[in-house]
Amino acid sequence: MALFDTVVVLAILLGCCALGILIRPFLAERHRSREVIEFVQLVVAMLMTFVALVLGLLTSSVKSSFDKVGNDLKALAIQVIQLDRSLRVWGPDTQPTRDLLRAYTAAAIATTWLREPKPPGDYYPNQVPTNAGSYLESSIMGDMLTRIEVDIRQLEPHDPMQRRLLTTCIAQFERLMQTRWRLIEETGSSISLPFYIVLVFWLAVVFSGFGLTAPRNALSYTTILLGGVSIVSAFFVIQELDTPFSGLFTVSSQPLRDALNHLSQ
Repeated sequence: MALFDTVVVLAILLGCCALGILIRPFLAERHRSREVIEFVQLVVAMLMTFVALVLGLLTSSVKSSFDKVGNDLKALAIQVIQLDRSLRVWGPDTQPTRDLLRAYTAAAIATTWLREPKPPGDYYPNQVPTNAGSYLESSIMGDMLTRIEVDIRQLEPHDPMQRRLLTTCIAQFERLMQTRWRLIEETGSSISLPFYIVLVFWLAVVFSGFGLTAPRNALSYTTILLGGVSIVSAFFVIQELDTPFSGLFTVSSQPLRDALNHLSQ
């Protein structure tokens, strides 16, 4: 999807440039004077300054969001390990709950990073969502967590240590759920479509100006083409970073894989 959008934007920019090149010979002489060309170049430079500033801020914003998703994923892995450790300390009564927690972790990996090898074993659901990252709101995954919560709350402590341990398990599970819902909120795109359209419009005006003022030779046209490719590559990176669980740039699955290895010991 990001690649298709990038190609469309590049086509729009080059089309606007070609339109400027085609219109230029039909302009009256007074519209092609040096003063007019310098004024057009001034407006184009002003718009390019705005575009550069906006693209820089947008890139910084999506990169921060991408890093935040990665950090939350690491936090989720740590919380899974901590919960499993507390359940292990409780004793053999919690083994079914630990198995379910391990199954949830394996399913999270298998249904999120669709292009990576799935964890070994068949102890997690075989239903795989069509979109990477959709496991976060999957009813199957939600049911697994609900069963884990019910199992934890149904534990009956027999001594003061287990009573404290039960409180710890509940608190750890609640933190895990908070992190999960935070990841759900961070999965969707944060780029506003109207803002995106306005930014493309600015660039279309800029490339139209290029077509009106550029010298008629192959080097000028090649430079415009390379400039267009460079700008839309920034759009591509921004869109890829804005969808951290799909596309070319994805958050690493290693934290959850490390957690799964720990749970399987």
